[in-house]
Amino acid sequence: MNKKITWLTNAYIVTQDSKRRVLFGHVRIIDNKIDKITRTAPKVRSKNTTVIDLKGLTLIPGFIQTHTHLCQSLFKNQADDLDLLDWLSKKIWVMEAAHDEETLYTSALMGIYELLASGTTCTLDMGTVRHTESILTAVKKTGFRANVGKCLMDYPKTTPKFLRESTWDALSEAHALYLKWNEKENDRIRISYAPRFVISCTEKLLTEVTRIAKEQKAIIHTHASENLKEIQIVKKRANCENIEYLHQIQMTSPQLVLAHCIWLKPNEMKILQKTGTNVVHCPSSNLKLASGFARVPEMLQKGINVSLGADGTPCNNNLNMFQEMRLAALIHKPANGPKAMKAQEVLDMATLNGAQALNWQNDIGSIETGKKADLVAIDLHQPENALPFSNTKNLRSEDFASSIVYSSSPQQVQWTMIDGKIVYKGRKMRFMTTQKLMEKVSDAQKKILLKTAKRR
Repeated sequence: MNKKITWLTNAYIVTQDSKRRVLFGHVRIIDNKIDKITRTAPKVRSKNTTVIDLKGLTLIPGFIQTHTHLCQSLFKNQADDLDLLDWLSKKIWVMEAAHDEETLYTSALMGIYELLASGTTCTLDMGTVRHTESILTAVKKTGFRANVGKCLMDYPKTTPKFLRESTWDALSEAHALYLKWNEKENDRIRISYAPRFVISCTEKLLTEVTRIAKEQKAIIHTHASENLKEIQIVKKRANCENIEYLHQIQMTSPQLVLAHCIWLKPNEMKILQKTGTNVVHCPSSNLKLASGFARVPEMLQKGINVSLGADGTPCNNNLNMFQEMRLAALIHKPANGPKAMKAQEVLDMATLNGAQALNWQNDIGSIETGKKADLVAIDLHQPENALPFSNTKNLRSEDFASSIVYSSSPQQVQWTMIDGKIVYKGRKMRFMTTQKLMEKVSDAQKKILLKTAKRR
């Protein structure tokens, strides 16, 4: 079988390698992997080779978001000005319960479009309680890369009856999804286990998730210490702090990815550091829900792996990684000084740290030989985000990081590539026009509205 060869030529290449090099050169892709990075212009003679000239553009590794809720994309701009527990009980859980297979598929398409449009090529997604396979179908169809987990909720005192399962049913379906989908599509799809948070889950479910995930070497994805009321409920139930409880049931490890971690006691920070547990910083969500400010600079100084996520669209209200990077770089400076959260450090959080959290670091997160061709072409020569002048022999990585983190936006994304295929270009995904997508979104939102009106 002939191999597919693609040359990306004349690009500024933000490698994100161990030296954080920026090169002016050319990248050869064979099938879905980066085969060669060179400063020497290629002499292409084969008719089977595609050449894409990136003159004036910058090539960056695709962003990796480590906390999203694709099931909530349809709920954008419909759950404002509430704190976390009211936001969940009054709005989100009611709408999530109204999903059927088709509306969930459309919600996932809508979210994936927005992720691709802003340069995200991979996400860790906390599905929903029912029909999670619809999200996986959307990931497969769009060519996206994702680790998806079925959301697990079985605790009767804190969850609504209409969005709760028995412990056995929840675990059984999650396990079945793992067997059917994990490492499918050339390892573009992976499966995790996603208990929503401690207060929505019985200890039996949490301990079983811990056991199963360790046997399968799967990721566990959950929320922790996001909200003060949440922490009070955990403390009343478990007689200890949130992270302490997760540690007691042996869940803390490099396989655990915790969203938020805002309200941590010193001992909890030590647990995260000691166990190699991963943290996801969600600055927009934390601001909109008035949850608080995570101590991210301190976590990074302690060697805790912190990555970035937009969370769900109703608590953000978008999935734009450029916004998350900019906020992550800015909101911690007043308390920690202007040198806290430098642009390069934040760019690392959006790429390398995300890859590490998902145990995908050997394949994605940087532009290096042997890694998957998950790449984004971005224009850094516009008035909004112009790079400082330099010649191609003296490219400063901090200049590129500054332009990407502080001044760029989705409008500068030219195309997004996953597994060597351009899956987003010109404001559309490769298999569906934006107009067709929005027609599906409108129909799905109407259906959700009718169902939730009846429930309310």
